Amino acid sequence: MKEELDPNKKTILVVDDEKPIIDILVYNLKKEGYNTLEATDGEMGLNMALEKRPNLILLDIMLPKMDGLTVCKRVKQAYNVPILMLSAKDEEIDKIIGLELGADDYITKPFSVRELMARVKANLRKVDDEKDSKQKEEEKARKIVVGDLELDLEKVEVKVKGEVKSLTPKEFELVKYLAMQPGVPVTREVLLEKVWNYEYYGDIRTVDVTVCRIREKLGDSTKNSKIIINKRGIGYYLASK
Repeated sequence: MKEELDPNKKTILVVDDEKPIIDILVYNLKKEGYNTLEATDGEMGLNMALEKRPNLILLDIMLPKMDGLTVCKRVKQAYNVPILMLSAKDEEIDKIIGLELGADDYITKPFSVRELMARVKANLRKVDDEKDSKQKEEEKARKIVVGDLELDLEKVEVKVKGEVKSLTPKEFELVKYLAMQPGVPVTREVLLEKVWNYEYYGDIRTVDVTVCRIREKLGDSTKNSKIIINKRGIGYYLASK
């Protein structure tokens, strides 16, 4: 009966043809709170990696059926996962080839279990840090913050000092256009073209009426505006502070 993997734990695949080494690694990995998968040859390791998608792979170079370097290359072509190469060889050329094929780390046998566990944690932490960084960049790309104003482009939502303000889609687009270039006055003619998608043909009051409604909804005084500022003789701009 196969052991079920805990979805709340990270999974590590150990690929080695020496059962005593697998047993040592599996014991210590489980003690550290990881799920483990085992493979004793290259083909089994490759298939298991592609099917189970573990969070990290401990991969021996010298394997039956398919060598570790080939497994590393094939796995990396399918998806990005940290691969820590294990080898009895301490030759620089093996290390270089492994790293060129996409291996993230390299350790030679015999190795210290403590050092290996530290390398495992470091590589997993690196992946988590990269994910966090990417997530923050994506969140940043979905939002525009100008002074007290925050626009969520995904939700089509505007907040002033953290309070959600209800705008129509067209009002949101106008604020968004100004927010993409805070402090830069935009003419009514340009706003008509970019927000309403039609060229200026005489009636610019549409912009003024819309700005007036937006100010009211944002709690922005028309006489003493702090958010959407009227640049006399030119147009409107969003206060950058």
